[in-house]
Amino acid sequence: MTRIPFDPDAIRALAAVLTETGLSEIEIAEKDSRIRVVRASAAASAPPPPTVVAVPASAAQTAPAAMENELAAHPGAVISPMVGVAYLSPEPGSPPFVTVGQTVAAGETLLLIEAMKTFNQIKAPKAGTVARVLVTNSAPVEYGEVLMILES
Repeated sequence: MTRIPFDPDAIRALAAVLTETGLSEIEIAEKDSRIRVVRASAAASAPPPPTVVAVPASAAQTAPAAMENELAAHPGAVISPMVGVAYLSPEPGSPPFVTVGQTVAAGETLLLIEAMKTFNQIKAPKAGTVARVLVTNSAPVEYGEVLMILES
């Protein structure tokens, strides 16, 4: 087995180029050798920082966890089966799959969740009317999060 020679200074220089330009990877090939430097970007996959909003004292008495549990217990709750990014329309600029007040059939696509570069269709578990859409387009979602509420 032959060992591939590499230049640590060249790798450091390429890493500096990644940092300066904001690129995520760079590759240089010459004859039979190749150097590829990839930068893992936590910022690209991390959700945006939470927004702080002032809430009146009367509204603060209802705990968010209690509201989430109440929504999850709803018989028409559509629950996220995975962690990913929710998309309400099939492609940018096109109309959403469903809107509030729209009647849907069981098995109809409600939205997409992108997980690991795969778009997964989230289908209506039952027929009904879309009462609430609880996610926004391109927003990260968690496993078990309530996405929509369907009323019979």
